[in-house]
Amino acid sequence: MLKISELAMPRTRNVTTLCNGRREVWTDYEEAKAYFLEMMMSTDGEEHERAECVYI
Repeated sequence: MLKISELAMPRTRNVTTLCNGRREVWTDYEEAKAYFLEMMMSTDGEEHERAECVYI
């Protein structure tokens, strides 16, 4: 259990992803979502599943 409720914590727009061994720090949450959604829609097979896991 957290000592401070999640609602009281400062919200940042930064997102860190790890995909294909590459660690990326995104400064905009929506930009990261759009990137992985597009990647998910444009690939198939194992790459699609990997992008889907990161997107979710």
